[in-house]
Amino acid sequence: MSNRPLLNRITANPAIFGGKPVIRGLRISVESILGRLARGETAPDLLADFPELVIEDIHACLAYAHAVIANDSLDAVERHVA
Repeated sequence: MSNRPLLNRITANPAIFGGKPVIRGLRISVESILGRLARGETAPDLLADFPELVIEDIHACLAYAHAVIANDSLDAVERHVA
């Protein structure tokens, strides 16, 4: 299964958080979501704290992190974030 549709949920805009990847143009950074997951928070915790998010947004953050770490296709990730 391709992560391409999930990666489309991640955007970057120089006017939002200095161009850091965010979810769907919202002021919620991928970094913030990944950090909270790393600290043990669950997807339901995040969805309760951020009612504008849906589960696919959390999956998109994980897919983005995987693509970057795997160095699978950083160019592809950057194309989706641009």
